[in-house]
Amino acid sequence: MLVAMSSPSFRNVALIAHVDHGKTTLVDAMLSAAGVFAAHETHVDRVMDSSDQERERGITILAKAASVTWKGTKINLVDTPGHADFGGEVERALTLVDGVLLLVDAAEGPMPQTRYVLSKALDRGLPAVVVINKVDRPDARIEEVADEIYQLFFDLDAEDHHIDFPIISSIARHGHAMAGTGIPGEDMDLSPILDAIVESIPAPSGNPDAPVQALVTNLDASNYLGRLAIGRVVEGTLRAGEQVALCHSNDEEPPLKRRLTQLMGFEHLGRIDVEERVAGDLFVVAGFPEVEIGDTIADAADPQALPRLEVDEPVLRMTFGVNTSPLSGRDGRFVTSRQIKERLDREVLGNVSIRIGATSSPEVIEVAGRGELQLAVLIESMRREGFELQVSRPEVIIREIDGSPHEPLERAVVDVPNEHVGTVTQAVAPRKGQVTDLRPGDSGRTIVTLTAPARGLLGFRSLLMTATRGTALLHQHHAGWMPWAGELPHRQGGAMVADRIGSSTGFALDNLQKRGELFVGPNADVYEGMIIGEASRPEDMQVNPTKTKQLTNIRTHSTDEAIKLKPPREMTLELAIEWIAGDELVEITPNAIRVRKRHLSESERKRLKRR
Repeated sequence: MLVAMSSPSFRNVALIAHVDHGKTTLVDAMLSAAGVFAAHETHVDRVMDSSDQERERGITILAKAASVTWKGTKINLVDTPGHADFGGEVERALTLVDGVLLLVDAAEGPMPQTRYVLSKALDRGLPAVVVINKVDRPDARIEEVADEIYQLFFDLDAEDHHIDFPIISSIARHGHAMAGTGIPGEDMDLSPILDAIVESIPAPSGNPDAPVQALVTNLDASNYLGRLAIGRVVEGTLRAGEQVALCHSNDEEPPLKRRLTQLMGFEHLGRIDVEERVAGDLFVVAGFPEVEIGDTIADAADPQALPRLEVDEPVLRMTFGVNTSPLSGRDGRFVTSRQIKERLDREVLGNVSIRIGATSSPEVIEVAGRGELQLAVLIESMRREGFELQVSRPEVIIREIDGSPHEPLERAVVDVPNEHVGTVTQAVAPRKGQVTDLRPGDSGRTIVTLTAPARGLLGFRSLLMTATRGTALLHQHHAGWMPWAGELPHRQGGAMVADRIGSSTGFALDNLQKRGELFVGPNADVYEGMIIGEASRPEDMQVNPTKTKQLTNIRTHSTDEAIKLKPPREMTLELAIEWIAGDELVEITPNAIRVRKRHLSESERKRLKRR
């Protein structure tokens, strides 16, 4: 059924917040409050976090849109990530909307990513509706947090009219809200939030009768329709069946003219075919396999391109290459450099904050991104799709400023129990970090704010989790550039490197565990150059993990002791890419994560070292 847009009575609003302050939960509650879920439908928690990794990690990775109708006004809701690593998604989402719903935890108050995403919204001049969420927490500081939000707006040099925002107090998971500060009653619903959006967020600007200009901000794919372009109509009206022009970033390329065969819009959680989309509304278009993010769909008679979408530059890079280990090809379906390159090309089309580049080897591709988490999510996605590859340790991207090398500076906020504050300060000192703020809380926890070179925080998360027994919470974001800080410490011990191919034995590992910490257990496949553990000394060790016990007729108590192996350290993807050194790689297959030397042969490594 085709639906015509007769009146531009709608609002476009993005939900922005720090990680885990309840954006996606609030979207669920708003969809329920507006009657999106029918009585017979199953209500799925965090319905907007649809991918496996989003549900497993408990975070939003991709910006997504849904719509509700409230008192005759259609509200397009865009859920955005809270992690700065996915800032490209936030920046794209903000081009779609005319205002933001800023969500802040009633106990934690404004946090680093709150500042980051709000600064992006204020840069675009977007008005805000502020929601203080989780006001039923025992440690809630509702009035104090409201003052901190006002102070944040002042710190970000917000205009006077931006500071005059409505404040709503909510308990998103129960669907209760009230205007002002306080704790909403059991009989209250989310009407105050929806009313505030309609009253405080302006209706989209743009002339529906002008020549059409629509900006593509996202891409999707359909098995039946091919590549889909998602974006916002800035001027004019997009109509199904009419001829339009696709303007690329390259001004020398003539616009591509084609008939608009399929036009869709967002309706609740899905998409429906529509006859038209007027200025200010969001669209989904099929039939342009050449479309890229930042392109403009324009009037065929007078195609005028809109300014390109700009996002922050990447700060970390690493290499993705073909898996060259002796165990390659056992698990994966996609193992060639061509297949890896095609997959990364597809990623770049849909992810504006990822960059790829060539290296000296055709088998290896350089990939740059915003942070470790973003790159780890990409690698994990490829692994689950059946790819085999090997990746290097992330390196920071150096920038020349005033003739001297500068490196990325990170601001990190660590939420730890009071007894572990000393652990944090001691851990960050050798990494050239500085503690800039200590804020004790009422719940036995302290907020430690620090700045450090991005290199210094590689591996800091796993170190912190180990030192605090998993009780620390770490959030970080890019805070500018600083002069090169010199050499920084990495790991303490050297690598235990297997000297032959085979299967590990309990007898060999029992002897080796006295010399360091193991990464593998018995009966694991190993090969020459594979790293099976971290030595207690800083030098690398050549070891034989396949050694078996000599069978003799002699029986003594000492030779027949039962073998007692400690559980090996589980090398997760994030831990592995943080742990490896510059001459090492992480081998990734659908069923295994292994660490290895870049050059597997010991003789070759010695020869390169002599050079």
